[in-house]
Amino acid sequence: MAKRAPETEKRPGFISQIKSLFRFTREVYTWLPWAQVAILIVGVLLGLVVGYLIPPFQIWSLVLWGITGLMVGVLASLFLMTRLSTTAMYRKIDGMPGATGHILSTSLGRKWQASDTPVGINPKTQEAVYRAIGRGGIVVVGEGSRGRLTRLINEERTKAQRVAHGVPVNVYYVGHGDDDIAISDLAKTIKKLPTAIDKTTLAAVIRRIDSVSQSVSSLPIPKGIDPTKMRAQRPR
Repeated sequence: MAKRAPETEKRPGFISQIKSLFRFTREVYTWLPWAQVAILIVGVLLGLVVGYLIPPFQIWSLVLWGITGLMVGVLASLFLMTRLSTTAMYRKIDGMPGATGHILSTSLGRKWQASDTPVGINPKTQEAVYRAIGRGGIVVVGEGSRGRLTRLINEERTKAQRVAHGVPVNVYYVGHGDDDIAISDLAKTIKKLPTAIDKTTLAAVIRRIDSVSQSVSSLPIPKGIDPTKMRAQRPR
């Protein structure tokens, strides 16, 4: 008997994504439902006012403008929820081990290459170092206590400078200290780095660093964050 082809995994529908996004955001912003209701009411009222003021006054015109206002309110409420969901995600993962890797691997875009797996880690304290490579150069990010990260940061920076001579290496620390970067500002900070290398050089740098990077897959990865649960699903 011929084997049946494995069924393709069904992706959640639009309504399911909206519901998930709503529940996720409401956990942080409990006032979200009331704000969305207020936006819908304001949208309808504005539509009715416009329909009333535009001559000649007719009931069907008033109804159409009311519906238009409702649609605008729906779009505005979805926009609010989407924006708040991003902030909610940052608030939930702030301070959790692995948050830096999650942001680097999902928020930098195509111009950068990064992984949610740390390139250096202290198994005892869960301090970790992550790396991103892009047109702005090489970025090394420390997650944890600065004092305990010194050796790991220096090792990764030295490795990068040795195999990618002339390529700028930027070091950041995620946290809430005076010189630290908040997790919510990490991706924006890296994206603002000026272009330092071209695409050809970028590809060569990635190959060189990958060839000398030591695998940390055998080391215990920091626990405490599940990117599949923390990520706010956006409606498609």
